[in-house]
Amino acid sequence: MERDGMMTLKKTATLRTRTGIIKRDTTETQIALKLVIDGQGLYKITTGIRFFDHMLELFTRHGGFDLTLKCTGDLDIDQHHTVEDVGIALGEAFHKALGDKKGIMRAGYFVMAMDETLAVAAVDLSGRVSYVVDDKVKVRLVGDFQSELLADFFDGFARGAKANVHVKTMYGRSNHHKIEAIFKAFARALRGACSRDERMREMLPSTKGLL
Repeated sequence: MERDGMMTLKKTATLRTRTGIIKRDTTETQIALKLVIDGQGLYKITTGIRFFDHMLELFTRHGGFDLTLKCTGDLDIDQHHTVEDVGIALGEAFHKALGDKKGIMRAGYFVMAMDETLAVAAVDLSGRVSYVVDDKVKVRLVGDFQSELLADFFDGFARGAKANVHVKTMYGRSNHHKIEAIFKAFARALRGACSRDERMREMLPSTKGLL
């Protein structure tokens, strides 16, 4: 019994160690990021763009991840470098934390209702890079966020994570809700993709032998 108990404790401890730490310094942005995939939805996030912070906060909570992120970027020029580089660093953190990807579900999807808005997200941690964003946002700014940069965030994430990412607003009225529903759907789709399949814990979810 004692041995079984020790094995359970050891297994539980192992399940909590999927962590990615990224430090990314360029002439445009300086990013320090720590991600725990099997977290509690805890966050401490500062990018200098308050609406973007809010989206990353709810992404963290809905994904059940823990995320500490500080980005100092050249916002005096534009938001582009900050948003894209945060996407890249966050994707890299997931890629690093997942390691060899053995035993994960690999793919996930979610349909998210948010009041009058409906959004869908699908993710495949395939090792291949592709992204599609259809947000139906028609205004330049949502809060203090340049809405066209949503695509740059998911482009960066897909490159960093080596993943396929598809997000789409099906319909909605509020531009705030359109983007928020996408981030919530994305978080829950990614949560599913990162989750472990106990039956396949020693197997790679691919017939190619490489992800």
